[in-house]
Amino acid sequence: MSDTHEHANIAFVRTDTLPQQAAPASAAGPLKWVKDNLFATWPNALLTVAAAYIIYLILGGALPWIAGGVWSTTSLAECREILQGQSAACFSVLTERWHQLIYGFKYPTDARFENVIMQYWRPNLAFLLIAPALAPVLFFDLPRKLLIFTALFPFVAFWLIWGGTIWTPIFALVGFVAGYVVYSRLVTRSFAFGFFGGIAAALVVWYIGGAIAAALAPETPLLPSVNSRDLGGFMLNLMLGLVCVSLSVPLGIALALGRQSSMPLIKWICVIFIEFIRGVPLITLLFVASVMLSYFFPPEQTVDLFIRVVIMITMFSAAYIAEVIRGGLAALPKGQYEAADSLGLDYPQAMRLIILPQALKISIPGIVNIAVGLFKDTTLVSVISMFDLLGMIRGPILASTEWNGVYWELLGFAALLFFVVCYGISQYSQWLERRLATDHR
Repeated sequence: MSDTHEHANIAFVRTDTLPQQAAPASAAGPLKWVKDNLFATWPNALLTVAAAYIIYLILGGALPWIAGGVWSTTSLAECREILQGQSAACFSVLTERWHQLIYGFKYPTDARFENVIMQYWRPNLAFLLIAPALAPVLFFDLPRKLLIFTALFPFVAFWLIWGGTIWTPIFALVGFVAGYVVYSRLVTRSFAFGFFGGIAAALVVWYIGGAIAAALAPETPLLPSVNSRDLGGFMLNLMLGLVCVSLSVPLGIALALGRQSSMPLIKWICVIFIEFIRGVPLITLLFVASVMLSYFFPPEQTVDLFIRVVIMITMFSAAYIAEVIRGGLAALPKGQYEAADSLGLDYPQAMRLIILPQALKISIPGIVNIAVGLFKDTTLVSVISMFDLLGMIRGPILASTEWNGVYWELLGFAALLFFVVCYGISQYSQWLERRLATDHR
């Protein structure tokens, strides 16, 4: 009896730890997320229920309409015969006119194959080359040697899409090289002096090279020449968006720096340009590009419509990007400029190594916002008879007797394409902000 009492007073000491228990379902996992985000308070719960009911009404009508769609007819009348009064989509317009929606309706055929095989491989190849060309620019951890292909891509893509003599993109490349060489030599004196000197050198080389290219052009080029009026569809929107964004960012940086210049002439030129462009609607500039710019050239000479539109859209977006970058420059403390001076850096070195990297990080959200708006604004070119995606829908497709009356299917397809591109741009900008930690100094 005493032994039993003695053992009862000895404390138990565990020699191993208890296994970790899973958290309760209400404290982790999907249930916790639902509780914290959807039903945290009574107002949140009511809004969640109301939103779920609205989504149910929308999907309840849209999903059967999409699921019961017809894909294999050649006209709207055949779709209605198959549906027999049922409410469903007629997606046959997409399968029947997909090439017009993507490439336009006048992109050339290959004459060597009796005009049967379309040369869609040319813009397709140019589109595939965009990925390796943009990769070293968007993801700066990649080897810098890949930037050589990035520099060559615009000229290769130009020749693939427009065709004609290969000497034209070659002399265009030579002009850019000459402009960069002159800029690098003169920028040590003044940034503005080097910038405008490089532009002048490039223009001289392009003028001389254009005459030489015309003289060397063969009668039957390797790739048939394409007029800009023959470009169309979503391909035209992508081309305008990519070219204009690529050109407007460096031009916007130059305008922002020029607006803060200590030289009165450079400063007021940039101020007047920015304020004037920001005060004019883009559609007005497009009409100017379509009609009025031709009056500034001799009767026997003109500038391609695509180039005129690119100039106007680039000027428009560059003015807004300049203001965004100016805000980033103003957000930097004065000590950053003083630190650059204390290191003995001249103006170009200070801007390239210290000031602009920080200002551009701060300006990323604003620049991306302008880029997304610019890409969507490319649909305005339809008002000057350029058949982009919306121009093809409102023009040749809906004007045809086979598909007159199909709206939701075509506009929904256009909305989907623009959403994919704009959402991709937005996601990349968010990744870049996290990568650069723009919210921390």
